[in-house]
Parts: sequence; structure tokens; C-alpha cells
Amino acid sequence: MTRLERLEIVSRKIFVGRMKGERRSKRKGESVEFADYRNYVVGDDLRFLDWNIYARLDSLMLKLFLEEEDLNVSVLFDVSRSMDWGHPNKALYVKRVTAAIAYIGLVNYDRVNLHAYSNVLAHEMRGVRGRRMIARVIEFLEAIPARGGSFFSDVARRFALRHQGKGVCIVISDFMDKGGYADGFRYLLSRDLDLYAIQVLSPEEIDPDLAGDLKLLDVEDDDVAEVTVSKLLLSRYKALLTAYCTELKDYCTRRGITYLFTSTRVPFDTLVLSYLRQRGLLR
Repeated sequence: MTRLERLEIVSRKIFVGRMKGERRSKRKGESVEFADYRNYVVGDDLRFLDWNIYARLDSLMLKLFLEEEDLNVSVLFDVSRSMDWGHPNKALYVKRVTAAIAYIGLVNYDRVNLHAYSNVLAHEMRGVRGRRMIARVIEFLEAIPARGGSFFSDVARRFALRHQGKGVCIVISDFMDKGGYADGFRYLLSRDLDLYAIQVLSPEEIDPDLAGDLKLLDVEDDDVAEVTVSKLLLSRYKALLTAYCTELKDYCTRRGITYLFTSTRVPFDTLVLSYLRQRGLLR
């Protein structure tokens, strides 16, 4: 937590928040950090006149300062039943990453919104601010079970309709959704959000240790497939998985969404303290 406190969430865009925070904006306001001068006009606050300049140049100049604003940070994280899988467990990994991002936002007095989704927005914590809220955030995350199917497009549509503010939005999921991801991202892009997509897979999904005649059961919709697992089939599976992840990455890159892939084998603190800094979400 001490290492996380040194970081802050970065927006590639400048957004206007609803409350004063600790975020420097390009808007001119009344903070303590000097920005520029402009000529005095009738009606300006006399407290901001620079009398030293008046004494030297006999000219009335008004001091301008950088405004401080809060940043709206939203995390949409997948808690569908397929996330309850792997060693380390995907759902637990995603909750840890979400908690770390939330803590960084809270320490910097950003406005943090957490949305757990499956086929619906199942659990939400909205508009929390300040370091003292981290205990409630952790309790909230611990209580969320992984259940139900995944329907990202419908969830993103509902989120976009309800979410009026702009800011940073981070989507964390395995993106193994039969309904696809394109429509969902289109809804989020329509809100002019600063978007990040973090794809999380378990080591067993990346390199499965399977062989022989198997009956595979989809944990989300109970679809059954009988297969004979051979080296050829495993090679084809890995090729298809790589192609799918590459397609998702390319889709995001073309639309200005920052994409990051990780295995749960990567320590979550390494993901947060190193990878997310490299991708520009944190500094």
C-alpha cells in the first residue's frame, strides 16, 4: 500500500470534475499553483492583482492559477462464472487489481466507481472518495461471488446510459464472451471515456494440460462438447487463442483503447506497479 500511495491514475484527456480534488487541470482557477497573467478588467477579484508588477510597470495584471479537479475513475470487472477458474484464480486476481486501482484513486481523492458484472451489472459501489473508504471497498469486493454468464455488450450499454460523467474507465475481463466485445466497447466509446482493457487469462487456459477423450462443459451456459484432445488439437487451440487475443488488441488499438494482456501467473503487484505504468494508466 505504501508503494501504491506514490502513484496516481492518469487521464490522457482533461476532464471537468464536480468537486475539487488533487488533479491539475488546464483550466484556470483559484488553486495555489501559478499558471499565467492576464490584464485586469473591471469586475475581477482585486485579491489576485499582482501589486509588484503594478509597482514596476504601472500596469494592472491579474494572476491566474491552475485549477484542481477530481478525476472520475470507473472499473468494470467481470465476475461471471468463467472467472472462477485457474490457479491462481482469475476472479481473485481481478479483485486484487481492482482494489489496487481503487486505492490509488482514493488516496489521490479521485471519485472511484466499481461495477462488477456478469450478464447484468450485479454489484456496484459508486462515487466513493478518500483514503478512509478503502476498508469498505475491500469488504465490497470480498463479498462478490463469481456466478452467471457473461454479456458484456448489454452491461456496457446499461453503464453508458447511466454514467453521465466523463473520465477513466478500466474494463477487466477474460473477454471470453459468446456475444463478443465490439458492441460493448462502442457503447463505452460513445461516452468519450478514456478507455483501458485488461484481458486476464489463467495459465490453464493459455497452455492447457489435457489429453484423451473428454466431455467439456461450458460453466456459463452448460453447452457440452465431446472432443479427443491430441497435440494437433492443442496446437490449433493455442493458435486460435493467440489469434483471438491479437484481434482484440488490434480492435482496441484502432479505436484508442489501451489494451493489456496478462496471465494470473504474473503477480498482481507487478501488473499494477510495472505494466500499468508502462501502458500509461499510472504514473
